[in-house]
Amino acid sequence: MPYAAITYRVKPGHEDEIAEIFAGFQRVGTPVLVDADGKEAGRLVGTAVFIKDDLMIRVIHYEGDFIQVARNMAQHKGVHALEAKLAPYLAETRDTSTPEAFGQYFRNATMRCISQLSADTLPVGG
Repeated sequence: MPYAAITYRVKPGHEDEIAEIFAGFQRVGTPVLVDADGKEAGRLVGTAVFIKDDLMIRVIHYEGDFIQVARNMAQHKGVHALEAKLAPYLAETRDTSTPEAFGQYFRNATMRCISQLSADTLPVGG
């Protein structure tokens, strides 16, 4: 199951305020991701958020198509509420008000994956 990492440049010194915002985040009601036709396209397995100084990273563990992860997040009201609360702490302003704008930011902020290892990738007998 793949992982993705999304970067956020934040204003340093606000780690506690940002942590408080994420503490109140409202999760989606289902982990199932659907495509534009409403068909199951994957599953959101989990997320984690890390922060240090001026860098915050959201790690997303998912199954299926990563484009559907972005599409589903762009439509989630809780994500938009979180984005609005984060806005004053971001070092760079961005538009996430529409699904298209959110998708553009999501694509631009996704880190390049250079390695993913898990128990499933261990050598046989390892």
